[in-house]
Amino acid sequence: MKCIVFSAKPYDRVFLEPLARSSGHELEFIDTRLNERTCKLADGYPAVCCFVNDPLNAEILDCLHRGGVRLITLRCAGYNQVSIPKAQELGIKITRVPAYSPYAVAEHAVGMTLSLCRHLHRAYQRVRDNNFSLDGLLGFDLHGRDVGIVGTGAIGSVTAKIFAGFGCRVKMFDPKPNESCQTFGEYVSLDDLLRNSDIISLHCPLTPATSYMINGPKIAVMRRGHMLINTSRGGLVDTQAIINGLKTGHIGAVGLDVYEEEGDLFFEDLSNRVITDDIFSRLLTFPNVLITAHQAFFTSNALEAIAQTTIDNLNRYQKQEPLLHCLT
Repeated sequence: MKCIVFSAKPYDRVFLEPLARSSGHELEFIDTRLNERTCKLADGYPAVCCFVNDPLNAEILDCLHRGGVRLITLRCAGYNQVSIPKAQELGIKITRVPAYSPYAVAEHAVGMTLSLCRHLHRAYQRVRDNNFSLDGLLGFDLHGRDVGIVGTGAIGSVTAKIFAGFGCRVKMFDPKPNESCQTFGEYVSLDDLLRNSDIISLHCPLTPATSYMINGPKIAVMRRGHMLINTSRGGLVDTQAIINGLKTGHIGAVGLDVYEEEGDLFFEDLSNRVITDDIFSRLLTFPNVLITAHQAFFTSNALEAIAQTTIDNLNRYQKQEPLLHCLT
């Protein structure tokens, strides 16, 4: 089966190509993002493989459908970029990879927390400059801290377990509580969690209900000096409100692996260009902000799982078998 892979990086080829070859599939890797101009590149391909920042709105889905695409495999968990109703109208099957490695993202979130609470990112740079002073690097123990986990699906539940292992008091919020998490902490309302947490880690999908769930009014009720970690979706937080909170000191530290306008930044080498996104550039000026470029998923374990699920769905579609994690 022929499949074109958009937003392909060298590591995608490493993990996808051997599995595709052994299954008899023909993959065409292109580093171009999918958009209104590039969707014509998929003409003649029955299947398309996309990543998290490849939009699949009605216009693009129409273009893909006209070119013969009938299956879209997302090599990511999130699907807020997809027009599900349009795909259903056109009869295009769309699959995703919801649980490639919850440990990868959970461990990254905790790693960002550790780096911020002990200023590891700043200490690393100091030592490289032969500056061995400890001034300004005073941290705090995680043990005994109140940690709030927003969203207790596969990733959030692992994150809660890890923080509980550090001896933290874990509070959790989820519209659908996970019984397996009860041993790690207690479920509370979102407002209670925000008011009574030293560290808040977001692990929920981006939906109309969760868009900007962390905004100015919500930040105002949080503990002064709290830490906010977001490894889920950039649109969960109002970035300008975060900047305002950092400027006043109400927010003590921020760790972001995602950014609401990351589509024009992340996964590319822009080191020789001027960043024109003023909000993102402002974030980079804060010493208590740690940003990684949507890296939380990036482990060999996760990429193996993503590749396996992607190729399994190509196999299943070709054999007219039920698809894995199908959205339409």
